[in-house]
Amino acid sequence: MNLTGLSRRRFLGASSAAAAAATLVDLGGAGHASAGTRTWKSPKSKNGWPILDGATSFSIEGSGQKVSLIEGDAATILLHVARRFHYEVDSLRTGDVRGWTSDRKVTEAYESNYLSGSAIAIRPVWYPVGAKGNFYPNELVVIRDILAELDGVVAWGGDFTRPKESHFEITPKPGHPRLKGVARKIRGWNIGPGDEGAGAIDAFDPRRRSASRAFERRAS
Repeated sequence: MNLTGLSRRRFLGASSAAAAAATLVDLGGAGHASAGTRTWKSPKSKNGWPILDGATSFSIEGSGQKVSLIEGDAATILLHVARRFHYEVDSLRTGDVRGWTSDRKVTEAYESNYLSGSAIAIRPVWYPVGAKGNFYPNELVVIRDILAELDGVVAWGGDFTRPKESHFEITPKPGHPRLKGVARKIRGWNIGPGDEGAGAIDAFDPRRRSASRAFERRAS
């Protein structure tokens, strides 16, 4: 089978999801799957944000898709992540992006951040918990550029001990000055002349690559 471009990405994502499902079957099927989850009982998510009873639905620019998030700076930043993914990694389709949820069942503690609307999962079926190596090198360049551009206020699940490459979360607590500063920068791009921000970024520019590598070394 000869797979190139998007078709290969779809194959890799489907393979990861299938592999995860096969692992659960090998461990004893659905009963064991539920044993791998727990109920998050804290009034705050792992990153320190309050658990929400509901969240606001936001449009992801250029994609026709929506995602539910906590209002304010966190939404501004996570929407920027989703927008850049759509423009620079692959087009988002129906069901690709998940944000706030009321389901308190989590496999890893960081998944509690969905409960506070302070995290998103982009294609969680393609890139589930425990699966790694699903992105092409050029796609990783974009992801690393996004993380560097946002000055560490967003963490990527691909870097976690037990990875989830679909996962992006806000790291500072509510009201943190760095969070406010990054959100202000993004809002400036959004109302600017159109030659900044998502859709107008070259993640492969040598200066951006250098800054991205430097940030990754500092963060590791």
